[in-house]
Amino acid sequence: MTEKQYSMKEAMLFSQRMAQLSKALWKSIEKDWQQWIKPFDLNINEHHILWIAYHLNGASISDVAKFGVMHVSTAFNFSKKLEERGLLKFSKKENDKRNTYIQLTSEGEEILLQLMETYKPDEYAVFSGAMPLRDLYGKFPEIIEMMAIVRNIYGDDFMEIFERCFNNIENRFVEEDGTLKKQEKTEQELI
Repeated sequence: MTEKQYSMKEAMLFSQRMAQLSKALWKSIEKDWQQWIKPFDLNINEHHILWIAYHLNGASISDVAKFGVMHVSTAFNFSKKLEERGLLKFSKKENDKRNTYIQLTSEGEEILLQLMETYKPDEYAVFSGAMPLRDLYGKFPEIIEMMAIVRNIYGDDFMEIFERCFNNIENRFVEEDGTLKKQEKTEQELI
C-alpha cells in the first residue's frame, strides 16, 4: 500500500473550504439566476434544460440529466413541463427507441434568445464580485483549477459539452448596443 501524500488536517481543511465557498457562491449564483429568469416564468432547472437543448441541439434526457447535474427523473419532469408550455418537443430516433430526445421549439428558442438579450451583468452579485479582479488583471478569473476538479469528478464528456456551450455563444452571438443577439446566418451556413 502506498503512503498518503497528504495529512488528514490538510484534507479536512481543503474539503471544508470548498464546501463553504461553494455554498456561499451557489447561494449568490442562485439568487442572480432566479432574478434573471423570473420575468420569463422559468425556474433554474427549466432554464438550464432550455440552455442545454439549445446548445446540444437534440439532447437525450440522459444528456440533459448528466450535463444539468440533475437526476434523470428531474430532467424528464421539468422537460415535460416545458413541452406543455410549447417550449420543447419530445421525440424518439428511429435507431434508438429507448431514449427520449428533446428539441427546442421556435417559441423555446425565442425565450432563450430574449433571456440572453435581457442579461444585465451589473445587476448580479457574482459578476460584481469578479469585477475588481477583472479591473486588476484585465480579464475575468478563468477558474482553471475549479474546471480541473469538475473534469476529474464528471469526466471529459461533461467538460466537452461545457466548452461547446460557451464556444457557441462566442461564435454565434454578437453584441449590439450592449445586448447579446444571435448572429444572422452567414451565406456559408445557409448553403
